Amino acid sequence: MAHSDKTPLILTDPPKPKLITSTEVIAGALSAVWLVASTIFFIALKPDTSVLGVLGVLMIVLSVLLPIAMIWVAASAARSLRIVREESELMRQMMDGMRQNYIKQQQSGGMVVKPAAQPIAAIAKANEPAAAPEDPVAFSSARAHNGEEPAQSSLAFDGHQNHDIAPLPTEDLIRALHFPETTDDAVGFASLRRAMKHPGSKKLVQSAQDMLTLLSQEGIYMDDLSYDRARPDLWRRFAQGERGPMMSALGGVHDRSSLALAAQRMRDDAIFRDAAHHFLRLFDKMLNSFEPDASDAEIDRFTTTRTAVAFMLLGRVTGIFS
Repeated sequence: MAHSDKTPLILTDPPKPKLITSTEVIAGALSAVWLVASTIFFIALKPDTSVLGVLGVLMIVLSVLLPIAMIWVAASAARSLRIVREESELMRQMMDGMRQNYIKQQQSGGMVVKPAAQPIAAIAKANEPAAAPEDPVAFSSARAHNGEEPAQSSLAFDGHQNHDIAPLPTEDLIRALHFPETTDDAVGFASLRRAMKHPGSKKLVQSAQDMLTLLSQEGIYMDDLSYDRARPDLWRRFAQGERGPMMSALGGVHDRSSLALAAQRMRDDAIFRDAAHHFLRLFDKMLNSFEPDASDAEIDRFTTTRTAVAFMLLGRVTGIFS
């Protein structure tokens, strides 16, 4: 949810490159020195062009011009390298500015949510009562830090009620873990409501919702990430407890920027770190119970949900696939 008082981030245009720099001045000076030296040399030598012939004259011309050409090629490469360095520094400054802007927003109580992440807020609102004590989109630090799920009256079920709940269909679980595509995705919302009535799937959905919200604060969105899809049989082996280098293919997210941002947040933010480990444990537990009765096609769909993509990303960051 956007905050009306958030500080706007002003990004300046990149500086225009100078037409003449010290590199061009040095290259021009070297070229002039070479031309003068070549002229003096040939004047002193006084070669007989009638004896040298056309080929000899051509060789003399090349011997004068080729070094000059090499000087300007080197100058051009140096100029390109300087421009790349300047653009890299500008990008670093822009990233620092964005991070500082985000910190100011957090200190003023605001949070910027990308439109693509808004269905998650709608999901929570569709499943929480109006009198809920906390913002359904906001991350509950107490639950993540203590590794416990706080009681919520609208979603609590006593033992007798749980016996009356029918098993959650596989299709509903997969749709719930992918979250509704839009606020008009009636089928997705229906699956989510049914998933929230089951303690196991409810915990994972809530944890995944927390993680997607936390990752969005770093500008990381599951829909933006490309990833390599692993074979269902590899996921089955992982679900059955196999670990080691052979499992590395499961960490299919290779976006360096997202991995670096998530790793930095893991190092700097204890609440984020606890929430991530809590989410990874819940997903692993759900995968373990889901795998025995699931077909390969269902395994493939389960492991390509938004929740599973977050698992791949955080799994690579924490090293569980190695």
